[in-house]
Amino acid sequence: MARNILTLMADELRFDLPGFMGNPVARTPNLDRLAREAVIFDNAYTPSPVCVPARQCIATGKYPLHTGCERFGEDLEPGARTFARTFSEAGYLSVACGKLHHRGPDQMQGWLQRIGSECAVQWPNTYGAEGREQIGRLKWRGAEELEVAGPGISPLALHDRLTVDGAIDFLRMHFEGMYRRTPEIPPLLLMVSLQQPHFPLLGDPELFAYYHERVRPRLHEEAPEHSALGRGALPCGDGATPDQLRDATAAYYALVEKADHEFGRVIAALESHGQNLDDWLVVALSDHGEMLGEHALWEKRKFYEGSVRVPLLLRAPDLWPPARRRENVNTLDLFPTLCEAAGLAASDDIDGRSLVPLLQDHAAGWADETFSQYDLDEFMLKRGDLKYLTFGSKGPDVLFDLASDPGETTNRIADTGYAEQAAEMRARLREFAASRGS
Repeated sequence: MARNILTLMADELRFDLPGFMGNPVARTPNLDRLAREAVIFDNAYTPSPVCVPARQCIATGKYPLHTGCERFGEDLEPGARTFARTFSEAGYLSVACGKLHHRGPDQMQGWLQRIGSECAVQWPNTYGAEGREQIGRLKWRGAEELEVAGPGISPLALHDRLTVDGAIDFLRMHFEGMYRRTPEIPPLLLMVSLQQPHFPLLGDPELFAYYHERVRPRLHEEAPEHSALGRGALPCGDGATPDQLRDATAAYYALVEKADHEFGRVIAALESHGQNLDDWLVVALSDHGEMLGEHALWEKRKFYEGSVRVPLLLRAPDLWPPARRRENVNTLDLFPTLCEAAGLAASDDIDGRSLVPLLQDHAAGWADETFSQYDLDEFMLKRGDLKYLTFGSKGPDVLFDLASDPGETTNRIADTGYAEQAAEMRARLREFAASRGS
């Protein structure tokens, strides 16, 4: 029988916030429980450090410059080949609960059913009303977001409660025989996609109080001098106060715990219907990270680790024993990975690579590199411990060596000891950037 698949996605979750990634303060018991019997990818990266392109890359297994969705507000062409469409055509009941972030006319993109938040027409001119305010929320407002951060109820927490309530109701209908259908229950492809811990940084008051004196806000970070990397910086004392940074950090931690709690509700609902998680393939990930004051930056849109690196785990203990992998991988690798695990054929023209060889501890031949893209002309290549960044006309190239400089403070681009590697990575990025539309 085909294996059921559960994908749990958070929005804007830093790679180092969950407990299973070593955070000593954040309480994420449900993700940590999954991680104990999962393969954890310590160097997983988003194909784009911004919501819409990142999610459409995951859906298609392609990088932004190959999807036609390179900026916020763009979307896939209607009828695009997505992993949801592939599984739906193979007989899976594909159900997406929560955020997909489609902005175009095809709001399903292969899913058979959508439940919960963000089930709204996204284009304000869909019905000919140019200039009408979009259904949704305000974008990041810089210092104003830090001014309002603190205890409170995020509207996204309400969206997520609706999403998870809907997922739980669906599971009840599915497993308790409330549908009239053939005796054989179709396999499930279920995604529960939350909007937390995305801003606004308003944390449940009780959780906020718990974290307020336990977090260590980044009070002494200097803004990068690089014109692109330093864009939008809010150094402490120059655009943000120490109290605001502490409040914002505590609220973010509270939102992370709240997201973990919602994931726990889904897992508990599955088990209440007699489902054994060991019989499922469970994936947990985020679309991108959050700078959280590192380098005096907030939000995402940067190739720093806090923004571009994400948590990623896959749990199927009867298939793959628990392990930690150090290879560079990408969340768009999920498409071919799920297909191979389910015995389905992925599209021939995708960029993603199946992670099954790494899951099976067969790393021979794995090219230890991955890419990310922001806007039309900013690109990242991560190869081994080296990270090469290029920004078009917006600023000079940057090379970080994360082995010796995990804080990404020293640009090695002019260091003669890195000259050969820098030249190779520069050529590789130019080749990648030139592949747009292919």
